[in-house]
Amino acid sequence: MKQQIITLTLFLCVVLTGHTQTKSENLFYMIDTPESFNSFKANVDQISIVCPQAFFVSEDGVISGSVDKRILKIARANNIKVMPLIVNKGFNQQLLHTIVSTLTSRERSIEMMLEYAKKYGLDGWQFDLEGLHISDRDNFTLYFKETAEAFHKEGLQLSAALVHQFENLGGPSAYHLFLYENWRAGYAFKELSEIGDFISIMTYDQHTRRTPPGPVSGTEWMEKVIQYLLAEGVSPDKLSLGIPNYSVHWFADYSEEKGGFTNGRQIGYIKLQHLLGKYDATPLWHEKAGCNYAMWDNGGVFEYVFIEDSHSLKPKLDILKKYKLRGISVWVLGSEDPDFWTVLQKTVTKK
Repeated sequence: MKQQIITLTLFLCVVLTGHTQTKSENLFYMIDTPESFNSFKANVDQISIVCPQAFFVSEDGVISGSVDKRILKIARANNIKVMPLIVNKGFNQQLLHTIVSTLTSRERSIEMMLEYAKKYGLDGWQFDLEGLHISDRDNFTLYFKETAEAFHKEGLQLSAALVHQFENLGGPSAYHLFLYENWRAGYAFKELSEIGDFISIMTYDQHTRRTPPGPVSGTEWMEKVIQYLLAEGVSPDKLSLGIPNYSVHWFADYSEEKGGFTNGRQIGYIKLQHLLGKYDATPLWHEKAGCNYAMWDNGGVFEYVFIEDSHSLKPKLDILKKYKLRGISVWVLGSEDPDFWTVLQKTVTKK
């Protein structure tokens, strides 16, 4: 009788756990570092799609790069899709303008993506073409449409990593106007989501080296971005929620060109722990941001770090669940808090 009760209890726990978990297509970005590769290899059971940052496109539409054969082997053995990023190097705006506005460049790049897909047995590609000017909106949409049509004929998927937007306005300052015209307004979110298989919205870099210190991806701000896209008509099953697993450290810097200036740099969890220990800094929870942060005195000048770790992940996954989104797109393998994977496994079930 006792054994039956234990068995029934375990069964109910499994059933109840399954009901509380959200199904998620877990996309992870990857760079060519030992840390990124080792993280991929160790956590394949929680990865649906891997997107290596492996290919660049020139103004003539020539694509160059390669995929580590070890990644392909591991992915195939674990039923993980491989969709490399295609990037305009340095997110060069003029380079991107030339590509999207030139028929021969568009055609050549599409042909090369198809050839690379055959060579490596890829499942598709993701556009990571950033620095898009508002004037190139129609050209970019056309390029995406041409690519999607060619890919779908060959059974390949196409998606795009798109910069965040939460209102169709120039914003309250010159900085916001700069972002709107040069990074945000060039993307026709609804149309792109319908043309491709899905979009990964980069709901991170809320604060960067160009801004005062603040959260990398505050939960209230993230939710505003998602609400805006859904109101624009983007279907939730086409929307993958961008999640950062890196932190940003703000500090006073100097160069002969700029003189003294405020700088910020992305740091992984190991570097974060080093800084906290070096300056004997204690993280504090920031309720509005949904993350921990810390500050310390370095030679009389305050430095700050806003922290993305396992504690900040849970409220982000709550947004995924609340709006029934397709999944998550995480930048970048190798930067994460080791407990990131524990929280992910407890909260979502991989599609």
